[in-house]
Amino acid sequence: MQSLLKIENLHVSVGEKDILKGVDLEIKQGETHVLMGPNGAGKSTLGHAIMNDPKYEVKEGKIFFEDEDITEESTDKRAQKGIFLSFQDPIAVPGISLGNFVRSALEQGTKTHIKLWDFKKKTKAVCELLNMNESYADRDLNVGFSGGEKKKAEIFQLLMLNPKLAILDETDSGLDVDAVKTVSEGVKEFQKNGGTLLIITHSTRILDNLNVDKTHILFDGKIVKTEGPELVNQINEKGFEDFIK
Repeated sequence: MQSLLKIENLHVSVGEKDILKGVDLEIKQGETHVLMGPNGAGKSTLGHAIMNDPKYEVKEGKIFFEDEDITEESTDKRAQKGIFLSFQDPIAVPGISLGNFVRSALEQGTKTHIKLWDFKKKTKAVCELLNMNESYADRDLNVGFSGGEKKKAEIFQLLMLNPKLAILDETDSGLDVDAVKTVSEGVKEFQKNGGTLLIITHSTRILDNLNVDKTHILFDGKIVKTEGPELVNQINEKGFEDFIK
């Protein structure tokens, strides 16, 4: 399989604090990777660095996407290339509906006009999958949304945009059992259609119905352990202590 994302010796700081201290990671097309680790290990930092969040400064190392060096690329260029990042706590954007936001993103990514009929048809199909009312797409983006609604909106965007790489940062955080199941079904649909995933999580509930290729443990800014899906079960049983000594 072709390498989709490759990270070499990545060092990232926030302000004066060094967070990532030499991360190496390769994700091939169609794979699902899980990134776990204790609080403060740098998991979310990695996701934000891949998207070039300006708060996170790359001090050293390279990021390649489809064999192209994107280390200096802007966030919008990375999004247009097909990288998607969900947030732990998505921000509210008054004045623009969820549907218009997604349609605009689709048009910018594909450089083509999206017919309203085609967009509404796809919206209906995705809303049915996520057990959402279609009117949901007419609401201002995340304005007045509950935690669960925000996460559903993120998965709605994921399925509508169908990016090449989806980075899901604590997507199941704070969700009840039913909401986790709905979100998991959406992620499973994305995976089934050949989507590539980097799932950053503390909990493993969202992984129950997914095929995982590799599991990584991040500790103190470095990946200290990489194995297959069996590592998820080992972490559930033993915690992280045995792997970070």
